[in-house]
Formats: sequence, C-alpha cells, structure tokens
Amino acid sequence: MVSIRDIGKHEGEQVELRGWIHTKREKGKIIFIVMRDGSGFMQVVLEQERLKPDQWEQAKEASLESSIVVKGVAKSEPRAPGGYEIHADHFEAFHITKDWPLGRKEHGIEFLEENRHLWIRSRKQSAILRIRHTIENAMIDFLNENGFYRFDTPIITTAAAEGTTTLFEVDYHGDKAYLSQSGQLYAEAGALALGKVYTFGPTFRAEKSKTRRHLLEFWMIEPEAAWFEYEDNLQLQEQFVSYIVKRVLEENEDDLAILERPLEPLMKVEPPFPRITYTEAVDLLNKNGFDITWGDDLGAPEETFLSNQYEKPVFLTHFPAKIKAFYMQPDPENPEVVLAADLLAPEGYGEIIGGSQRIHDYDLLLQKIREFGLNEEYYQWYLDLRRYGSVPHSGFGIGLERTVAWICKLEHIRETIPFPRMLHKLTP
Repeated sequence: MVSIRDIGKHEGEQVELRGWIHTKREKGKIIFIVMRDGSGFMQVVLEQERLKPDQWEQAKEASLESSIVVKGVAKSEPRAPGGYEIHADHFEAFHITKDWPLGRKEHGIEFLEENRHLWIRSRKQSAILRIRHTIENAMIDFLNENGFYRFDTPIITTAAAEGTTTLFEVDYHGDKAYLSQSGQLYAEAGALALGKVYTFGPTFRAEKSKTRRHLLEFWMIEPEAAWFEYEDNLQLQEQFVSYIVKRVLEENEDDLAILERPLEPLMKVEPPFPRITYTEAVDLLNKNGFDITWGDDLGAPEETFLSNQYEKPVFLTHFPAKIKAFYMQPDPENPEVVLAADLLAPEGYGEIIGGSQRIHDYDLLLQKIREFGLNEEYYQWYLDLRRYGSVPHSGFGIGLERTVAWICKLEHIRETIPFPRMLHKLTP
C-alpha cells in the first residue's frame, strides 16, 4: 500500500491504494472516481472490461465516502488531480456508504458545524488540517534546533496569567482552580532551570466574544528564555515566523492551491519586520476616522486597519502598562509603558503573537501584584523566581489557530482546528 502523496515515486509501478470516494462520475462502461486517502486526492479510472463482474458491480454500487481498495499501475496524467491516475485492475468496496449527508449541494454553516466530524473530510478542510500539521511541526523544529527544551506545564492552575475575567473555574476537591490561560508563568520557572524552554498545549479563555478571531479553547506555543531582553525577543519572533511560513510554502504547495491562497504575500515574510509604537498607532488610527484615547485597548477593527498598512507582519510595541499584564517590564525610559509587543499578521488578520520582557526585580513584581489586586498567596512560588537567581528574561505566545487562519487566508477561525469550541458551541 502506498499513499497518494507519494504516488509520484511509484510511476509505472503496480500499486495498491486505500481510501474513500470523494467524487464519482459514470460514463457508460467507465467510472471515474476521485479518491482521497488523507494525504491527497487522485483519479481512478474503472473500466468494466478490466474488472471482474463482482468488482464492477461493487464499483457501480459504491457511493460518495464509501471506503475502497484499488490496485493498478500509476501513470502520469497532467489533467488529473495531482497529475497522476490509475486504471484499476482490482476494485474492492470495503464499506458502502448510504445517504452521505454532505453531498454536492451547498450547506449552511450551522449544518456544517453540526456535522464537523464529517466536514473535515472535505477537500478544503483536509488541506487546512495538513497545513496546520506543517505549522505545528515547524514551530517545534525551529525551537528544538535553536536550543529550546520542551517544558510541559499544568492545565489546572490556581493563578491567572492574563487577567481574572476570562477564567474557566473548576472544582478541585472543594478548592477553586482554573483551566490554564497560559503556561507562561511556569515556563519562566523552566527558563531559570533549563535556559530556554517552550510550552505547547491547549489554553482556555472564557471570553464572551463571538467573532471570527475567537475560540474558547485554542493551542498556543510559548517560548521563554533566560538572559533574553526585549530586542532579543523581537528578533527571535521574526526568525520564528519566517521559518514557519517558509516551511508551509515548501511542503504544502498543493494544499495552498486547493485553498486558492495567493503565495506572493507569504513570500514577503522575512526579517526585519516593521515596528510601530502604541502611541504612533493611536495617532495613525485617529487620523483615519477612529476615536481612540491613549490608554484604550485596541480591538479587532483597529488591528485589522493597522495590519492592512503593511505587507509584512508588524510589531505593535510599548503599550500602556495599565492595559497589559502585571508581569511585564516597564520601559526604563518611560515607566508608563511596558516592554511588550504584539505581532500583527498582514492582510487584516491582526494579532497572532503577544510577548514581553518580564519583570525580574522582586520588589517591583510584588508591587505590581498588589496594584492588580491579585492574591499574593497564589503567586509566592512565582515571586520565588525573583528571590533566587533572578535574571532578565523574555518570552512570547503564538496562537496556532490564528496563525493557521492567516497563512491559509481563512474567513473564520472555526476552520483552523478539528473541533472548535466557541461561545455556545460545545459539540461535536
């Protein structure tokens, strides 16, 4: 058995393929099937004279999404999907599907969401998931190659990393606990132990937003490095994002074509990335019809406008301290702002990364915990990191799903993950 993805390596050879019928068309004594096996799509030509009678009857009965086994010689055919086809000399319908609910007719998004377990088999959705796979691997490969250690952090926590209003509360044997918003606080401990680490796992935000950019459960990779200061952090992000995009361009050309994703914008993604301060951004926004007061948080409309001004990802830097997390290092030249940056993806996609240099001074961190009204008891272990061998350190978190949405040029984030969890959406 070979995979469709590797069929070019077997041109002229007898091969066996196993998969499912994606499309089927009959013309007299010939049946044209496009089959899929998860790795790609390929045309199979079934001719009555080449098959045994029982196999031909199975071929006629088999419908969309029936699981099949075919054998034949792989041949080059530029007009066929993927550039190859098989004229089968063996056909077996392993399971014949009846009444496939996702036929060729158009379906509304609500119907597709309810049938997400089947929708992911479609040509577009499977292409997105293959690209997601490449992006995940690229993220991990880049960090491993650059001396980072994977560092697994708990999902159940007692402390908030990104504010207390978006926590999912759980009962922990009578105590209050929360689903993790971020592995960052624990990753800081890892960085002081191993030098450079990253976490990778699901995170949870109980946000009430019902937009094309928000999920309640999403995946995030969070590098954290000791002795890294602000500039080191931004340069790492430039290299990291450029590497990811390059890998997708190299490995997913066919999938990008299925999505009809223009490649030119992705080919421009290389360091250095432009930068704009929060203050400069507020001025630019107000000159273009927005009404932003310095100190306001910027939302999706503002990020969309800003990211449309650049052909590359752009760093939005030096935010007011009052709208960012308690652990961010103040700018020594202007303590009203912090050494933080969001990376906005171009083409209107907005924030995909949030990062900062962390406070490494014990007294300042304790002051911030109190200013933010947080429970000191829950953060004693975090303060210990500043008591014992504290050093400057920095990190960032990149949302996997938002990155997939940008690279695939998708309209909605729900298509970036196999089973999205959104406001009022818990199944399947």
